[in-house]
Amino acid sequence: MEPAWTPYCGAGPSPAEAWGRWNLDPLLLGALAIAAGLLLVAAPNRRGLVMAALAVLALSFVSPLCALSSALFCARTLHHVLLTSLAAPVLAWALPRAEAAKGLGATTLAFAAVFWIWHAPAAYGAALSSDGVYWLMQASLLSSATLFWRAVRSAPAPAGVAALLATTVQMGLLGALLTFMPRALYAPHALTTIPWGLSPLEDQQLAGLLMWIPAAGAYLAAALVLLGRQLRGMAAVAAR
Repeated sequence: MEPAWTPYCGAGPSPAEAWGRWNLDPLLLGALAIAAGLLLVAAPNRRGLVMAALAVLALSFVSPLCALSSALFCARTLHHVLLTSLAAPVLAWALPRAEAAKGLGATTLAFAAVFWIWHAPAAYGAALSSDGVYWLMQASLLSSATLFWRAVRSAPAPAGVAALLATTVQMGLLGALLTFMPRALYAPHALTTIPWGLSPLEDQQLAGLLMWIPAAGAYLAAALVLLGRQLRGMAAVAAR
């Protein structure tokens, strides 16, 4: 007997109804309001970054993207990329900088482990079957990514570049595996992609490409920025 998938964002919408599927869950809206207050207290001089991070979170959980991620695995992948590659680094730079770089290797490994675990078919299916597991997935992805970016921010440039390159590789590898996998892996999307003109395998391939190129590319771009700053600093010192 096939399990009944009950994702937090509701059943996957058809294209005709997707734009009307805003998530106005009062508990979610209350949690976002509380988070806004706490972050503004913690980072009073970086209100722009705080509001930018909250806007990404609202896009992820309040906008129709929430419902769309119930229908399409590629939308779910975009959702995860927004959390880990956009909201998390913005939060990391909004919060006060850590006094010393600690645990860069551990946070890099932890983030990679969390990301891979939640994209395993069994764990992914559990998250779309239980609201509690769903929020555990979202919280662990966002928190591990934020800790990773905070560690990168506080680390010496060479170590930060190494961590970002390692993350580029592991995320690109997962994306490549999803892209070239010969069969669809995610049972919750076995019947939800057809209204969108995609087979489950095509949906998975789009998700893999999204993870492989733009998502992994974000970490590569960050590594190049850090490396460029390091080289400019070395050149400035040498010119004195």
